[in-house]
Amino acid sequence: MKSFLINVATDFSRFPSGRYCSDGQYSGQQFRDVILVRALGEYEHVTVMLDGTSGYASSWLEEVFGGVSDYYRIADRLTIVSIDDPSLVDEANEYIKNGINKVLGSRT
Repeated sequence: MKSFLINVATDFSRFPSGRYCSDGQYSGQQFRDVILVRALGEYEHVTVMLDGTSGYASSWLEEVFGGVSDYYRIADRLTIVSIDDPSLVDEANEYIKNGINKVLGSRT
């Protein structure tokens, strides 16, 4: 199985912020569309390591992980890791779950 590790702090920015690209250079939208979705398209499994940054706004996490739910068939191929703050993993997984429910609800 081809796996890939994305470390947000080293592969993207130590200072992720903003929901949309219009909010700045290191937005959740940019991370999701340029890094995460591309990796999920190339690899069977992707792990996202959240440690090492200055922190995350809920809007950033929601845009990345709730937005990736638009590609809900790949959500089970994604692992989110944080040793420093495990609550971030729970929060991100909740955004994925909510996003999947929204996508599935709009298809009925």
